[in-house]
Amino acid sequence: MSSRKSSSKPLPKFDIGEDYQLLYALGQGAYGTVAAGIYKPTGRQVAIKRILPFDHTLCCLRTLRELKLLKFFSESCVNENIITVLDIVKPASLESFKEIYCSSRNSCRPICTELSRTQHLTDDHCQYFIYQTLRALKTIHSADIVHRDLKPANLLLNANCDLKICDFGLARSIKTTAPTAKGQGGYDRAVDLWAVGCILAELISGRPLFPGRDYSHQLDLVLDVIGTPTLDEFYAITSRRSREYIRSLPIRRKRSFASLFPHASADAIDFLQKTLTFDPKKRMTVEEALEHPYVAAYHDADDEPAAESVSPEYFQFDLDKEQLSKDDLKKLLYDEVMSFQPIINNPTA
Repeated sequence: MSSRKSSSKPLPKFDIGEDYQLLYALGQGAYGTVAAGIYKPTGRQVAIKRILPFDHTLCCLRTLRELKLLKFFSESCVNENIITVLDIVKPASLESFKEIYCSSRNSCRPICTELSRTQHLTDDHCQYFIYQTLRALKTIHSADIVHRDLKPANLLLNANCDLKICDFGLARSIKTTAPTAKGQGGYDRAVDLWAVGCILAELISGRPLFPGRDYSHQLDLVLDVIGTPTLDEFYAITSRRSREYIRSLPIRRKRSFASLFPHASADAIDFLQKTLTFDPKKRMTVEEALEHPYVAAYHDADDEPAAESVSPEYFQFDLDKEQLSKDDLKKLLYDEVMSFQPIINNPTA
């Protein structure tokens, strides 16, 4: 696997105090800018993410969810396959609190970067990446959390091919989700297993399986592969929009994953068949996926940690979000940042 090279991008403006020194820019996304840096007291190299959450209440909510969940998983259950926040820079006051700076290890890059650099991943690489994703997902699901945004861009690799799941901004607690939103199209664990199947397909082929331009195009691509849903599957769809759209389409036959991925192993094909099913109830659970022969070389039930269930009160802000103003959310974020206990001086973190 290739190693990271220093970026030539200009340094962003980070107000991170005296303990940190910026080195070079790493990247920028919709919700933040990331730069490489050094924690000067120990010389530790870190990645520093700058988040500007206060432009919109949705961004405040996303950031609050992510911080609370990363804090929860760091404190409740150690899992090397979930990203760890080492430190959060404390603002001087609530009034001066305009941005958030989180530091984590700077040895990781998105797996999609590796896909763009490498023409072919070995089946061993694919197995190892999928196993580590499932290992992290077991911890997440055991806490009654659904990630909801698993994709190659949110899977980070280091030089040893060790993987970490990141970006919990779209994650939800199953316990604090309204019953009408659960199940098909809702916040059920099965959506993450679908995503794992899509990730494996992309690792095998080097390109996304369902690169939809919009909602309708995405559904067209899905049905082109898995075929028109059965009557039972059709009537189980809770979204009227989806039912009406599917009803307007011609009948499509299911395509063989073996024909789509002729060089994939039999175990890989079987894994795809058991994760990329239209009916969520027919997909493997994460526990079943960990038992699948495709990841048998790495599976160790004694080293796949579960977590305590997240208390519904932990996500009370999600239940009250319609009544929370931007100032209310800013105060909640401020309290979360100020209560964070840094672990950056722990060399094993």
